[in-house]
Amino acid sequence: MDKEDQGWLNSTVWGTSLTSFLSDFGHESVTVLLPSFLATLGAPIYALGLIEGLSDGLSSFAKLFSGYYSDKLGKRKEIAFIGYIATGIFPAIVAVSMSWPIVLIGRVFGWIGRGIRGPPRDAILAKSVPVKDLGKAFGAHRTGDTLGAIAGPAMAFILVAWIGIRDIFWLAMIPGILAAVVFAVWVKEKNPFPVESHKNIILSLRELSPRFKKFLYAVLIFGIADFSHTMLILFAVTMLTPSMGFVQATAMGVLLYGLRNVAYMAANYPFGALGDRLGRKKMLAFGYALAVLTFIGFILAPPNVIIYGLLFALAGIYIAAEDTLEGAVSGQMLEEPRRALGFGTLATMNGVGDFISSFVVGILWSAIGFSAGFAFAAVVGAAGTIALLMTNHHDEKAKIIR
Repeated sequence: MDKEDQGWLNSTVWGTSLTSFLSDFGHESVTVLLPSFLATLGAPIYALGLIEGLSDGLSSFAKLFSGYYSDKLGKRKEIAFIGYIATGIFPAIVAVSMSWPIVLIGRVFGWIGRGIRGPPRDAILAKSVPVKDLGKAFGAHRTGDTLGAIAGPAMAFILVAWIGIRDIFWLAMIPGILAAVVFAVWVKEKNPFPVESHKNIILSLRELSPRFKKFLYAVLIFGIADFSHTMLILFAVTMLTPSMGFVQATAMGVLLYGLRNVAYMAANYPFGALGDRLGRKKMLAFGYALAVLTFIGFILAPPNVIIYGLLFALAGIYIAAEDTLEGAVSGQMLEEPRRALGFGTLATMNGVGDFISSFVVGILWSAIGFSAGFAFAAVVGAAGTIALLMTNHHDEKAKIIR
């Protein structure tokens, strides 16, 4: 018997988890310092929203084409490897930046790499386990991912008082490159095969199932509310600077983001396992609803470190539900010949939503204030939650008819 068939916790699950740990260790140590780094460059407030939104938007289209071509060519592992290399290099571009547009270029380069690697990796992961274990497999992978997202900010928090931000960016390249090495050596791809080579991407997209397309619409609506959490760091630094000073507020912003990642790590596997047991869409809807409550909490919260800590933790929990269960639901719905394309389409919906949300929220924060941005997110997030519940209702009706 193939080792991959002996259980869900196989070498591919372990390999993707360790790869994501190392990759996130690298790029999250850059991400968490980006708001303060931009401030030292004299960048305007809207620059962060533009950098995050444009990076996520272009990354989403990279995911779509990466998914299509990795299915078409039957080379999922090779394409994912290229993406990990690009993500590992991007901290160097940021490290040499002397103005925020160069930071934008570096971030876009790195996030296109993230886009390229995601769908083929997720397709390999989904194929490596039985359908009944998809939630646990994706939960385990997201846990490894998040351990890296904890270690990166922790390293940044420790080092920022001792060495310069640019030096930390250079160090961040080491785990990023190691991630590509681990992926190449450890992850095993089961019997890759291409889709019909004559089909173009438009025709392939049309052949995705109607159920999956309805799910994607709900994901897109919620995604328009789900702005980048890097902006939460900017919010915390801005609100805490009057009482703590810029340097201490920056360190606290890093610490709060680290707390968010701890909560995210702790919630990934439980959400996956509960989704397998109680229903993946139901648990995902719960996560969406929790996001809406979190946005409202930020509107009402006074500038208090303890309250911010609770809200950052809730932000990590709802993202855990989103990341784990969207992947598991998709893995359940998608047929093998279009699996990577489906994951790429899911990521594109999320990326388009992230671009719109980060850009709109950034503009609202600059023009009106933080509360306006959070209010926008809460209203649109509620609409996305309702849309997801409606798709689950339609699924239940279809079961009764059958």
